[in-house]
Amino acid sequence: MSPVLAGLIAFGVILLVELPDKTLVASLVLSTRYRPRPVLIGVAAAFAVQCVIAATAGGVITLLPRRAVEAVVAVLFAVGAMLLIRESLGTEENVELAEARETAPFGRIVATSFGVLFAAEWGDASQIATAGLVARHRGVAHAIATGIGAWVALVAVAALAITIGRVVVRRVPLRLVHRVAGLVFAMFAVLAGIAAATG
Repeated sequence: MSPVLAGLIAFGVILLVELPDKTLVASLVLSTRYRPRPVLIGVAAAFAVQCVIAATAGGVITLLPRRAVEAVVAVLFAVGAMLLIRESLGTEENVELAEARETAPFGRIVATSFGVLFAAEWGDASQIATAGLVARHRGVAHAIATGIGAWVALVAVAALAITIGRVVVRRVPLRLVHRVAGLVFAMFAVLAGIAAATG
C-alpha cells in the first residue's frame, strides 16, 4: 500500500470516528465563546501533537493505562460541564457577544482551545485508531502519511463545528447553547467515569 493511500484511509476512518464525537462538541462550544481563528489554531495545534504521539506510539494503543485515561477525561469533562452550566445560570448581563469575543487575548484563546482539545483527545478513539493504522503499515513514510491524514480529518471536523457554532450563536440564545453543551459534557464525563470504573 502506498503512503498516499494510507493517508487517505486514515482521513476517512478518523472523519467517521470524530463526526459524532466530543471533538465536534468541544470545538462548537469554544467557537460560541471565542473568535473562530484562534480557536481553530489552538485545536489544530492540539490535534497535531496528538497525531504525532499516536503515530510515534504506533502499535501501542495508549501511553497510559486505559482506566487512568478515562478517569482523567471524566474529571475534565465534569469540570467543563459545571463551568458551562454555571455560566448559563449567571446574571442577565446583556453583553454583546461580538464584544465579549473580541476582549479575550488571541494567545489565551489559542492556549485554552489547545488545552481543551488536547485533554479531550487523549486516549480517544481517533488517537487509538491512528496508532492502530500506523501499526498495520510499517515504515516512516506510512506513519507520516497516516498522521497527516488523521490530522486533516480532525481539523476538518473542528472547522465544521466552528462554522456551525457561528451560525448557532446568531440564532439560539447563548445561555441555551451553554446549558445543552454542559449537559453533553456531563454525559461524556459519566461515560468516561463508567469506563474508568469498569475498564
